[in-house]
Amino acid sequence: MNAARLQALRARKGASRMADIPAEVRRALDAGRLETVTLTEWLAIDPVALMHAAIVAVDVPDLAEPLLEAARSLAGDGITARMRGLGAAWHEALATMPRKRERARARRRLATHTSDMVRAWAAYAHTADADLDLADRLDLARPFAADGAMSVRECAWDSFRPYIAPELDRALDLLEPWVHDEDPNVRRCAIEGTRPRGVWTKHIDALKTEPERALPLLEPVRADPIRYVQNAVANWLNDASKSDGVWVRTLCDDWMKNTQSPSTEYIVRRALRTLRKQESE
Repeated sequence: MNAARLQALRARKGASRMADIPAEVRRALDAGRLETVTLTEWLAIDPVALMHAAIVAVDVPDLAEPLLEAARSLAGDGITARMRGLGAAWHEALATMPRKRERARARRRLATHTSDMVRAWAAYAHTADADLDLADRLDLARPFAADGAMSVRECAWDSFRPYIAPELDRALDLLEPWVHDEDPNVRRCAIEGTRPRGVWTKHIDALKTEPERALPLLEPVRADPIRYVQNAVANWLNDASKSDGVWVRTLCDDWMKNTQSPSTEYIVRRALRTLRKQESE
């Protein structure tokens, strides 16, 4: 496939059904030559084929056996477990490389790969070391939080979320500068990564019972101008409302008394959706 054709495919709308993904798009995704456009495309990727392509692109032929074995063994798992597992496999494989310079080069190539799925593997691989200090783990995750692909950004916060609860107050302190970052993707990552409940990840019980501990993250983005961040803030508060509705209602009332911002109005309206539903039942 030539460069002109690849450029044309990058402008595609993307399929909502696997059966509608053109064969040439599937081949390009499996070869790591295209980013996904939709979740359907993401789910359609053959992890073994893409792993073959990534091994070649990262230039680590000596690591092929354990990486391909991991891709084959995890192929039948759910997408989240598979992504975490393949990231861990890359971490373990790269750790066996004896030369620091070559290991660093391989990590850079993995993190800058054309495929958003490969970059998502890199997000997990970079933060997989169980002995990392939390500050170092967050520093390693941050570039992925700013990635141009939403799929990578989702994996960025998921890669560090398991380490938030054990050091909650320190984690909130470390993430506070993120909500002041000029990049809305970074601001959103700090909020999404600390949601009390989340959708497909373990809950942070302390923030379900004491949501006020996260105010240093929430207050700076109460009137964020970017809808992507607004939705994250609203979802955070909606999570909290399921266990401490009084606190969420009080906070939202306070925000509305002290603002004329349409952004805050939008956040509050979405944040209270579960409470409104409960009141109407």
